Amino acid sequence: MPGFHVEVGHSVAFTKTVSESDVYMFAGITGDFSPNHVNKAYMEKSKYGKLMAHGALMVGFMSTASTMAIAHTREASETPVSLGYDRIRFLKPVFLGDTITVTYEFVETNAETKRSTADIKLTNQDGELVTVGQHILKWVPNES
Repeated sequence: MPGFHVEVGHSVAFTKTVSESDVYMFAGITGDFSPNHVNKAYMEKSKYGKLMAHGALMVGFMSTASTMAIAHTREASETPVSLGYDRIRFLKPVFLGDTITVTYEFVETNAETKRSTADIKLTNQDGELVTVGQHILKWVPNES
């Protein structure tokens, strides 16, 4: 499609084990010290039994996958800019020590609006779907 540098179906995957330091550093950066993320004794008394990662950290991993998916477009005549994430749902908790895989796949492009949409799925080490969402990119023409 003219003006686009990705094809529907192009996908990338990013895998990472979520560590205690990831969660504590994210809490420090964002100021989100919810006991769900940083109070082990509190969470041991909950139905979950252990600390869980921030949902917003999962969105950060979505951004990592987006960057990977568009990496080959940097020499193109347009610059991809995020317009946002839609339909994000946290289906299951991600616990410290879980290994998540983020799959980012372009599912739609529109030459008129110069936008692309990608589906994003995060699964844990057991293949369980833990988070989903969509990402919209605007492809902005570079100046000559």
